[in-house]
Amino acid sequence: MSDYRLDAETRNTAGKGSSRRLRRLEGRVPAVIYGGETAPLSIQVAHKDLLRALEEEAFYSSVITLTVDGKEEPVILKALQRHPAKPVVLHADFQRASANTMLKVHVPLHFTNEANCIAVKQQGGVVHHDLVEVEVACASKDLPEFIEVDLTSVEIDQVVHLSDLKAPKGVTFTALSHGSDLPVVSIHKAKGAAAESEPGEDA
Repeated sequence: MSDYRLDAETRNTAGKGSSRRLRRLEGRVPAVIYGGETAPLSIQVAHKDLLRALEEEAFYSSVITLTVDGKEEPVILKALQRHPAKPVVLHADFQRASANTMLKVHVPLHFTNEANCIAVKQQGGVVHHDLVEVEVACASKDLPEFIEVDLTSVEIDQVVHLSDLKAPKGVTFTALSHGSDLPVVSIHKAKGAAAESEPGEDA
């Protein structure tokens, strides 16, 4: 598990004008921490530090140590507002995540052995990703950075569903708990491959 840390300060002013000044003049991002039995807390974080952290995929599905005015608090990134045209973060929402806090988080899927799987290497198949991330429910201490999908033994026209994936200990897929066994990845013949493989059949 990656160890992400950000420094923050409490924010006493509110409103769109105050937030714009904060971003423009001080290079800081307005944010809020909520959840648990504690009241929501308005904070501000350095834009450059947050932007750097957002470049790493694992940051979105990891517990982050947020140091607010010298006091550490474990959180996860719950929501992010970006500028539509510029590489600027406008606002961030963090949810408190003590060790046993139950969370629902979208976690990326990592597909392994795509090029060497049976369907691609031996049967000329093309991989189609139906999902690139999946929502999981777990305690914050069990939160995985990603879920691995091993395609080694997948054959042509096979569809891998959520129920085929192995969830880490303490982790459940929320879609399955709602009775929805979503397709994750499938491998099929490339279009036109079947016709090309049997030249002269019509003759």
